[in-house]
Amino acid sequence: MSHPPVVSRRAHREPGEVFGSGFTLFADMLLVGVVTAVACVPVVTAPAALSAACAVFRRTAANGVQVRLGDLAAEVRARLTLPALLKGLVPPAFAVLFLLDEELLRSGLPGAALMAPVLMLLALGAAAVGLRAVALDRPHRLSGREALARSLADPRGTALLAGAVVLAAQLLWAMPVLLPLLPGPLAFAATAVDLRRPADPYDR
Repeated sequence: MSHPPVVSRRAHREPGEVFGSGFTLFADMLLVGVVTAVACVPVVTAPAALSAACAVFRRTAANGVQVRLGDLAAEVRARLTLPALLKGLVPPAFAVLFLLDEELLRSGLPGAALMAPVLMLLALGAAAVGLRAVALDRPHRLSGREALARSLADPRGTALLAGAVVLAAQLLWAMPVLLPLLPGPLAFAATAVDLRRPADPYDR
């Protein structure tokens, strides 16, 4: 028995629409990136802002609705709580610690050649776990413990997030002007990895 071909949820274009829905999602991702970058300027608001971006992408994936600037702003305001701001101190503290360790390695300490790649791997792993944390929905929102548990239980997803961080770092190094756009793709990647995890029987 033959089955009719499956047609994607917006295979046609709406009247007046120049590009397809894939391009619309790309534009939404860039818009989310710029707004999230602005919300991350105080630094301690970065986890809350990225979590809001992930929530907007999660809603888009579930309902197929287009990203709205008002919804993103509302999500950011709802997440700017005292616990979230306290958790926002973790990334800058880790960055300072990483820079101090890097300076110590450059000073010619014994074992520096071995510890340098280990330090880079630790930083990359911490960034992947951080992306896991901002993508978490209730009741585990911004939970570092849950993010670490999911990272260990889903090594493929963690590798994907690590690759996203490496790619973002390379783009930033090559074209620093892209900095305001990078939070969008990173939040999108974190959301996609978090959404694929329950559907994968090998991760259960």
